[in-house]
Amino acid sequence: MRKENIVGLIYGSDTGVTEEITHTIIEEWNLCEINVIEVTEASKEFFGQYDLLILGLSTWYDGDLQSDWENYFDEFSEIDFSGKTVALYGLGDQYGYHDYFIDGVGILAEVILRNGGEVVGHWPSKEYDFTESKALTEDEECFYGLAIDEDNEPELTKDRIKDWLEIINEEFANRLA
Repeated sequence: MRKENIVGLIYGSDTGVTEEITHTIIEEWNLCEINVIEVTEASKEFFGQYDLLILGLSTWYDGDLQSDWENYFDEFSEIDFSGKTVALYGLGDQYGYHDYFIDGVGILAEVILRNGGEVVGHWPSKEYDFTESKALTEDEECFYGLAIDEDNEPELTKDRIKDWLEIINEEFANRLA
């Protein structure tokens, strides 16, 4: 059964930091109803219920997906995203892992785009200090989604979330109309 005018939010968190960011997003969310689950509970059927999705994860080590997303990745890669609009947020360490900053966002975005989906909520990359990222859009001016660096810039997180939610609220509202 399709859940129109409801957003599905799927996240994975090893240390609890991505879960905390997810709770902040939920607290600030005001566009429509939102259903939240951890990726460990996700299925193709869950993804199939929603036209609007938000996906959250962290990047580990040298560009690895968060462990639960890594375990789910084969099934995720087979999902048909045709007609779906997806926003992404990712956590990373721009200094400690400057060659892999929020790569997880880019890995998921690549699958979504390849499988017919649209990725919205691009976020400017100029305020970050990193060398490389799979999360960069083609013009390299933006990431495919919100970049959060709780290791080095936690004081910016709340404002970044609020600003990003304004962007995706506008994108999602156009699809709900």
